[in-house]
Amino acid sequence: MQTGEDIQGLRKITEFTRLISIFILAIHFYISCYLVFQHWGWTANITTRIITNIAKTGLFNNSLKPKLAALLCLVISLLGVKGRKDEKIQKNAIVAYLLSGLLIYFISVLCFYLNAFADFIAITYMGLTATGYLLILTGGGLLSRLIRISLNNDIFNTENETFPQEERLLENEFSINLPAKYNLKDKIRGSWINFINPFRGLLVIGTPGAGKSYFVIRHIITQHIKKGFTLFLYDFKYDDLTRIAYNTLLKNRNGYKITPKFYVINFDDLSRTHRCNPLDPYSMDDITDATEAARTIMLGLNRDWIKKQGDFFVESPINFLTAIIWYLRKYKDGRVTPPKNRTV
Repeated sequence: MQTGEDIQGLRKITEFTRLISIFILAIHFYISCYLVFQHWGWTANITTRIITNIAKTGLFNNSLKPKLAALLCLVISLLGVKGRKDEKIQKNAIVAYLLSGLLIYFISVLCFYLNAFADFIAITYMGLTATGYLLILTGGGLLSRLIRISLNNDIFNTENETFPQEERLLENEFSINLPAKYNLKDKIRGSWINFINPFRGLLVIGTPGAGKSYFVIRHIITQHIKKGFTLFLYDFKYDDLTRIAYNTLLKNRNGYKITPKFYVINFDDLSRTHRCNPLDPYSMDDITDATEAARTIMLGLNRDWIKKQGDFFVESPINFLTAIIWYLRKYKDGRVTPPKNRTV
């Protein structure tokens, strides 16, 4: 198993080998075109002394040896190239890169037989050799990737990234169980995503259209209705989730001890909505209910007051509206209305 340190070490070795290849080619250029470099003023005594000592190894006696050495180091560096995964690598392109690169790389020596200025000969020779080198590098990289792909059919590591998952249905009176499928050892297996205790909190995150409602939310609605739960459902894309909840309730109405009712509040289409009175006197058991209703109304009408809660000019109108609501609650129809579930 390769770790990150192993991959990083292999990458450093390949980069160092390729750097040696370029270094050999650069010394070859310096020795072969020394007079031109001297004419341009790109030489130094210490550089010349070092390269002269290197040239005594016999590697730079002619043009063929250093080119072969640089090419050998390049080939070694390409053996460790992993590259970008691609299933559409064309063999014809690899052959074209390699053949054209090798041809230009070795035939560039003919530039020394041209009857032209030394500057032109040196620039042409180095340009053709570098072009051939780059073409071989490109073709070799593609060839290395092609070999890796042929050795491994699963180039995107789909099978190796899989692992055994929960295939048991773990269900209780509160659970949410999402059916799923996964790939293991080249086989599609069924599994379950079990939320044993949804009361701990369930957060579903995804971009619009990712499938949050289809894969998660609809299962929560249908399963909890089948288990006899009462739901408060906010349907942002009315009536997608509402239709699911209503149809599920019709099929499972007999599962409730008390037959539930289905209400819809729709402020956009008043022809498709039920009505409710948030200030219904019989829904207020205490003056604090009137206070909450008054605060909600006043802060909804004056959004700036939300930042100024506690100020006299904010709390005074809220208290005044509270008194009006509680007065109407208590003295409805000119008589005292007893609080719900209380004896007077």
